[in-house]
Amino acid sequence: MQTNKVIDGIDVIIEGEGERTMVMVHGWPDTYRVWDSQVASFKAHYRCVRFTLPGFDSSKPRRAYGLEEMMGIFANIVNAVSPNDKVIMLMHDWGAAFGYQFCMRYPHRVERMVGVDIGDAGSPQYFQSLNWKAKLGVAAYQLTLALAWKLGGGLGTRMTRAMAKLLQAPSQAEFITANMNFPYYIYWTGAHGSYRGMRPLDPPCPMLFFYGRKKPFMFHSPQWVQALGERSGSKVLPFDTDHWPMVRQPQAFNLAVLQWLAQP
Repeated sequence: MQTNKVIDGIDVIIEGEGERTMVMVHGWPDTYRVWDSQVASFKAHYRCVRFTLPGFDSSKPRRAYGLEEMMGIFANIVNAVSPNDKVIMLMHDWGAAFGYQFCMRYPHRVERMVGVDIGDAGSPQYFQSLNWKAKLGVAAYQLTLALAWKLGGGLGTRMTRAMAKLLQAPSQAEFITANMNFPYYIYWTGAHGSYRGMRPLDPPCPMLFFYGRKKPFMFHSPQWVQALGERSGSKVLPFDTDHWPMVRQPQAFNLAVLQWLAQP
C-alpha cells in the first residue's frame, strides 16, 4: 500500500506496513527514485518513507535551503510519519550529510543509522587523510557544481548534467538540474546561513556504514571508519562499487541491511 503526504511543501511517499519506519534520504544528483530497489525489498518488513530533498525537485521553484531550515523539515517529516516511535535513517551523499545532523540533534527520534558512502567528510581529519590529487579532485567537482548553481538556467543545468555523466551517476538526466547544486554553493561560499553549524559526525546510535572502493577518493577518513567498526553494534561494509553501492549491487546491499537490522 502506498500513501502520499505533503509536509512543508515536500511530497512524501510511504510504502509498506511494517511496524518499524525507515526514512530514506538521497543525495546529489538523485531524487527519491534512487531507492526503488530498496523499497521493493524492504516494504515487506518496514514502512518505507522517502522524498526528494528540498530544492532538488525539478518540478518546483529554484531555491536554496540553509541548515536550520533543512533540519526543521526533516524533523517535521519524521514526526509526521512516526509520531510515537523511533525511525531508522537510511542516507546517502548529501542526504547523509543532512541526515547525520538530524540524528545528532534528535537522537531520541532515531533507532539506527545506515550511512552510504559519506562518513566524516568535511572534518579536518578527513582532509588531512587526502593526498594533493584527491584534494584537487574534491575541489574541482564541487566548485564546478557551485558555479553551476550560481549560473543557473540552461547553462547551469548543462554543466550539472555533464558532471553527473562524468561521475556516472545513475539518475536520469531529465531529473537533474542546476537547482540541486545549492549545497555546494552554500558550503563553499557560506551563503544562506552557511553550514558552519554542522557538528562533527558522532553517531548517537548503532550505525551500519557502506562505502564503495572503486572511486578516485573516499568520503571518509581511515581513522573514522576504523573507530566506527570498533563500536558495539555498529558495522562497516566496503563494496566493490563506486559512490552508489545500493544501485550497483542492490541485492547484496539490501540483504546486508536486512540482516543487520534483524540483530538485537
